[in-house]
Amino acid sequence: VVLCLSLAVAAHAVPAKIHTDVDTGKEARKDASDIFAEQDTRDDVVALQNFESSHSDEMARDALPCKSDPAFKLMCASVSRAAGAHMRARKFRVADEKSSNKLFDEAYRPSDSRHFQVDKSSTFVPQGSQTFDLNYADGSHLRGFSGVDQVFMGSYKATSPFGVVTDCNSPDFNGVDGILGFGLPKTGSDLPTPVLFAMTDDENKDTNAKNLERKFSFFSTDDAAEVQLGGYDPATVSDTMWYTPALSDEDFIVGASSLTFGHSPSNAVELLKFKSTSQKQYGAPSIMDSGTSCLVIPADNMQGQLSNVPWDDFAAKWEKGKNFWLTIGQKTWEIPFESWYLAESDQTCVQPSPAGMQGLLVGDVFFRQYVVEFDMTAQRPIIGIAPLNKQYQLVKQPALAEFELDRAPKSKLTLLRGDEIMYPAEHSEKLTQVDRIPIVNQKGTQYFMDVGIGTPRQTFTVIFDTGSTVFGVFANKADLPGSIKNQLPGYYFSENLHSLAQVSATTQAAPWTMSRVASSPVLSGCLLAFNGVLVAVAAMVVRR
Repeated sequence: VVLCLSLAVAAHAVPAKIHTDVDTGKEARKDASDIFAEQDTRDDVVALQNFESSHSDEMARDALPCKSDPAFKLMCASVSRAAGAHMRARKFRVADEKSSNKLFDEAYRPSDSRHFQVDKSSTFVPQGSQTFDLNYADGSHLRGFSGVDQVFMGSYKATSPFGVVTDCNSPDFNGVDGILGFGLPKTGSDLPTPVLFAMTDDENKDTNAKNLERKFSFFSTDDAAEVQLGGYDPATVSDTMWYTPALSDEDFIVGASSLTFGHSPSNAVELLKFKSTSQKQYGAPSIMDSGTSCLVIPADNMQGQLSNVPWDDFAAKWEKGKNFWLTIGQKTWEIPFESWYLAESDQTCVQPSPAGMQGLLVGDVFFRQYVVEFDMTAQRPIIGIAPLNKQYQLVKQPALAEFELDRAPKSKLTLLRGDEIMYPAEHSEKLTQVDRIPIVNQKGTQYFMDVGIGTPRQTFTVIFDTGSTVFGVFANKADLPGSIKNQLPGYYFSENLHSLAQVSATTQAAPWTMSRVASSPVLSGCLLAFNGVLVAVAAMVVRR
């Protein structure tokens, strides 16, 4: 409304031209230009007013329901915690998922990881007074302190904060050197600024990424993946990119208004049976998360918002050859059978939500079919989705290029106050830098990419995760200089987390129709996080 009024004022504010008896051709052309410009402005005002009138229900809603709507806020928080608590896919066997509270049958092995040698980097600045203890619901525990150094990612480098992880107890990190979170920063968090934000910070004088737009896209194949900084390569998509505003400014949350399952759209069964139209308008909060291997659907009625239990209906209707259709912003995206069912291991990749989670987690099964763009150039994130071009050849090495990209129609998205409509991209002639970075996809359970830190550069292979903001690499605490050791708490050295057992709080058995899948170790990474034992709360304690 404010935009319409301002345009209306502008339309009527064009001053009348002073009349002259002698009119040159130049003045006549200017008069005509003024008239047409004025008419174009009025046409724009009418178009916006018509748009507002036809979308009054969406315009009346709050721009960020995950923050202002009390009930929906709790639902968003529940999926955010679930995504954070299971930020890493499992790739090892479950000890006894139904009767034991011990989750893993192997321990974290520090010797399998490369460690950052702080004394070998001439540009490293320790921040020993800023320590962290990260505790997750599955018993995982990371401990360390903050530091600042040169960080290299693809074709870009910048001075950036990161976590120096001195202790860990999770076998998720066996054979890898840390984690790189591409998620959104959380209000009140004392964790280091996410690296993509640090690289594109206008006030960061030591970065070569000032022209890089704060956005990235991600997609996967069965054995590889690719993250593209700054936007997306048009060659990766086979059709138009469609955009919708996120429902939160802290998570990549969209609203799923429908999830159907069947052989065809005409005979598919609705799994999200909302009781009211208003509840369906918001939809179920759904996080687009590369750290989740599978499609995770509600295992209850979402605090009474649904008249059914989606997981139970799926288990009852489960059959080979069926597809999912996920509706976001009134546009439906197909998740075909071959994407969520892995024929090689004869296993499904659909899971029930953990207790307390009121929404969906949309993981690797979606990224294998679609390119998803995460646009963080404004306070409110924008999510773009386009079909993946299956003929696209993924890069083997980082490759920087410029493309004339279609872009998010931000004027339309700004007017909408919720996640009811997706809009196609608008053409732009502006050249955009896009850096394509290869990622290793390990059996659809974990994504790995290389980053460099320090001067001279030390290279590390880290887990890539869109659902986390944590960027940290391991360091051997025994090798830290005395000046840093003296700043850290004494218990950092008296305790060794990797010798502590990981213990869960509750257990929950999956329905019998899917239990045969959980018994296989091949996709335990996909199943343990939700079929085994889950708790919806991840606690973070930051010590200074």
